[in-house]
Amino acid sequence: MSRLLQKSSLSLAAAFAVVLMISPGCAPTAAERSTGAEKSQGISLKLSGDQEVPPVKTAASGSGTIAVSSDRTVSGSVKTTGLEGTVAHIHDSAPGQTCGAKNGPVIIPLTKGADNTWSVPAGAKLTDAQYDSFKAGNLYVNVHSAENKSGEICAKLKP
Repeated sequence: MSRLLQKSSLSLAAAFAVVLMISPGCAPTAAERSTGAEKSQGISLKLSGDQEVPPVKTAASGSGTIAVSSDRTVSGSVKTTGLEGTVAHIHDSAPGQTCGAKNGPVIIPLTKGADNTWSVPAGAKLTDAQYDSFKAGNLYVNVHSAENKSGEICAKLKP
């Protein structure tokens, strides 16, 4: 009888060990447990003059990341080289256009910081219509200069 009890104890212990090994893989991640966490979509940007409409011949360039969360909040920054930017914005363009053909409305003005860095202001948020336009690939970032008042370098925010 004690052998039977030992075998069933070993079988039970083995089954329990398997459950413990499998359970961590099934546990929700911190993001899944957090109901307040919003999914963010970060977009790497490479700004150039050839993306402007009409194209701008310039040695200036820029790069950065803009993140758009599912709650419509926007964050991020771009850094430029080779130009003295006067203003920078996130615009909404007509469907199918690249940057600036007829500059779409400014939806988020960027704030100039040190070292030619332009940042999305804290608390920036898209409207529902702007978020739909973002998802359709119609938003873009451009940096204006004294020489190119409608925009010198640009990049689309492609989700």
